[in-house]
Amino acid sequence: MGAARLLAKAWLVFCVFAGAYEAEQLFSHGVAPAQFLGPIAICVVLFGAMGLLFVGGYGVSGTHGLSLERLKPARWVPDFNGLVFLTFAVVIFVVQTAYLPEHVSGGVLSALEASVHFVIPGQRALESRLDVCTLDGGRVTASAFSWLLAVIFLGSGLSRVRLAAGIVRLERQRRRDAIGPASLTLLLGIFAVIAIQFLFLGTVFTILPCDMLVDLPGELLIGLGPLMLAYLILAAVTDLLSLGPEA
Repeated sequence: MGAARLLAKAWLVFCVFAGAYEAEQLFSHGVAPAQFLGPIAICVVLFGAMGLLFVGGYGVSGTHGLSLERLKPARWVPDFNGLVFLTFAVVIFVVQTAYLPEHVSGGVLSALEASVHFVIPGQRALESRLDVCTLDGGRVTASAFSWLLAVIFLGSGLSRVRLAAGIVRLERQRRRDAIGPASLTLLLGIFAVIAIQFLFLGTVFTILPCDMLVDLPGELLIGLGPLMLAYLILAAVTDLLSLGPEA
């Protein structure tokens, strides 16, 4: 997909789930919903609109004006990968905020933690940091569950990556991106490598203060971080394959 649409989707997902996590934290601390739902909704709308304004300006700069075709609601309907991503994101949020605080260990959850601990270096880094900060509250299990769904999403997307690359190639023949397909692929690759270093290898957890782990940044990194990393990797691979003539 184009850089503008990718940025717009990522920003909307970030704003909506950041607002949802903040609302959940306030509700869990006994604050009445009537006191925080309005201000949080206003913040989500304002920050979302601000980001979309910059993204929209970038998208228009790469074309010869704003086409009415690009404003059709059908163009904003998520594709299959987008629907899977949104479904997994909602499941992660519900499990992280509603289920795991009351079911933090035992049975299948312990086996899941052990498996992800063995495979994902970032999981081990998170566990070490939580031990230093004397925190848990289901965070280790939430991270393991998020990594599981992220791997499933990435595997599902990679199984259809050549088809997606062909669709991207056709879209580029109709609309030109401002920075060009090769430059976009390079940027996505760089961001994917940085994200892998920070999340998959766990560098971010070694530098994240303990108070942030219990606040909004920690909730987003533990819950939505692995899934967004998988989406970024999938986008980078798709754009890379779309550069080839066989796509």
